[in-house]
Amino acid sequence: MLKKKGILVSTAVSLSLVLAACGGNDDNNENDGNNGANENNGNNANEEVNNENNDADNENNTADAGDIDEYHWDFVTEEMQGEVQYEYAAEFANRLEEKSGGNITMDVWEYGGLGDGVDQAEQLMMGSTEFGIVSPGFTGTMVEEAQVFALHFLFPDDIALTQEILNDSEALNVDLREKYEEHGMSPLAYWTEGAMQWTGNQELRTPDDFDGFQIRVQNSPLINNSYEAYGAEPTAMDWGELYTGLDQGVVNGQENPIFFIENAGFHEVQEHMTVSNHNNYVAMTVVNTDFYNGLPENVQALIDETVEEMRQVGYDLQDELNEEFLTVIDEDTENPTEVYHLSEEEREAFRELALPVRDFFRDNNGEDAGQILDKLLEEIEAAQ
Repeated sequence: MLKKKGILVSTAVSLSLVLAACGGNDDNNENDGNNGANENNGNNANEEVNNENNDADNENNTADAGDIDEYHWDFVTEEMQGEVQYEYAAEFANRLEEKSGGNITMDVWEYGGLGDGVDQAEQLMMGSTEFGIVSPGFTGTMVEEAQVFALHFLFPDDIALTQEILNDSEALNVDLREKYEEHGMSPLAYWTEGAMQWTGNQELRTPDDFDGFQIRVQNSPLINNSYEAYGAEPTAMDWGELYTGLDQGVVNGQENPIFFIENAGFHEVQEHMTVSNHNNYVAMTVVNTDFYNGLPENVQALIDETVEEMRQVGYDLQDELNEEFLTVIDEDTENPTEVYHLSEEEREAFRELALPVRDFFRDNNGEDAGQILDKLLEEIEAAQ
């Protein structure tokens, strides 16, 4: 099943590129049809010049690729084939290989291939792996300010606008990046995998429903505090153990984007899913700092260019998968799950309890927590 989904996502990415190319050809054909005989003669002359220029460009591109030494790197992810992080990394690797004329190749690792999320973060810090996609929740005890992403109801409900903020934020791309680089990791991009939703063995519609509710969370003090504000009992658990934990009642529920809930099969062992949009699952494309700084400038430029291209690709991947798998969960008669969408009034009850947690973040999550949060809040307000 995972393999099939991976193929579907890759096909969607390829199709979008083909459609873009087709659009350009249509415009050229219309212009050609409107040209007269004299213009055609001029075009023929221009064509010869263009062909010569293209040949020269191709030679230059080949020379540029030839100037790049051969590299083979590892790219670790926290997800499996068919899920957003893995498909992002696979596309990233393909583009970098193509740009380098085949001189740069990468092994893309599914979750567990090189250890759990904490192991992968440590490997990136030490430089035993070069690239990775890291969830701030797995590094929140190391870079305390990164727990800003655990604050509920921080980013806009509009996920496209949230992605713009992640792309442009100085608080994140400068201030928070510096914090990570103190530990040997450089975030090249922050990007959303979609809004977080709750699943449970009971309805989750009001804060009262969380009273004594054991919810699985990443190992993060701020996430714990966020759920304690609702009256819940947060329990840290690796996601590799979560399916069994839900099935056996070790925990009562969990939070994740919709695509991950379906792909991991959590809806099979949970009777209820609440579309709450209480937070965004933010991932980071990370590179080992010393490794990156030691690369030739032309190789760094290829990496940076690919990072920029992948911003839209990553957004489109999560958008497609989250929409598709909401329908899959909703229509799964073999594993029926009641899907409930919180009203704005119901979300407001949670938001009111979540706002004071920002003060806890300022006081307990690093010396620059308040400065980073306040700058980010200003950026969010300006974007809205």
